[in-house]
This record gives sequence, structure tokens and C-alpha cells, in this order.
Amino acid sequence: MSSEELKKLQDECHDDLSIQDFNGKQIPCIGFEQKHFNEILAKIAGKPLSVDTNLNILQDGIGHVFVEILLTFSNGGIKERVLVNANTHFKFFEYLAQNYILAIASKDSPENIFMIQLPKPEKVIEALDIIKNGLEVNTN
Repeated sequence: MSSEELKKLQDECHDDLSIQDFNGKQIPCIGFEQKHFNEILAKIAGKPLSVDTNLNILQDGIGHVFVEILLTFSNGGIKERVLVNANTHFKFFEYLAQNYILAIASKDSPENIFMIQLPKPEKVIEALDIIKNGLEVNTN
């Protein structure tokens, strides 16, 4: 990965990530602008719903790891792409692999939260292992 490509990925990264305590569990949370979050909720409210969650790992072999989180909602035609710098948000993925729950929220009103139960815990654990291995290259 060239320095230009690395810079482009860093610039595309979603900055509003947090860890929320929910009944004693640490839940990774992606924050969205209030208007966008409200649009998502308006399209899915009151409907049976599943959310297909994919983690695509991008790495350069020298310790830079990014994770593209793709959320595809079964109703409302919603597809979200969130790019995360795993170098700076490793805990986000550790908690994701620990609890298999991802939250989305309004960054203006973090008490408004929508939880997503990940259907395939083994995929999250595999992704965490790939992320760890990619990051360890940077420490050797």
C-alpha cells in the first residue's frame, strides 16, 4: 500500500466510535449524525428485521490494518459502509468478538441506540485473529 493509499484510507475512516456500557457489557458503538440515524430508524421501525454484517479486513503487511464494516438491513434498502482504523480502535473489535453485539447511535443523542446481534460469532472471532496478526507485524 502506497503512502497515498494509506492516507486515503485514514481520511475515509469513521471517527465517531465508542464503547458503551450496557448492563455491564462493553458494546462497540458507531455514531451517526442525528438526521442520518433518524432516517435509518424511520425506515426500519416496527418491521421484522435482520442486519447482515460483514467485516472486510484491509492490510498492507507492515502493520496498517483497516476494517470495512458493511451493514445491510433486510428492510428499508439501507446499506451502510463504515471504515475503521484497527490500529487506533483495536478495543472496538475485541469487544465485538467478546459480546457479538454492535450498536449504532446518534452521536448527538447517544441515549438513542439500536443494537445489532451478530449472527455468526465465529466470523467475528476469525476477523479479530486476522486483525491481531496484521497489527503484530508492526510490533516485530
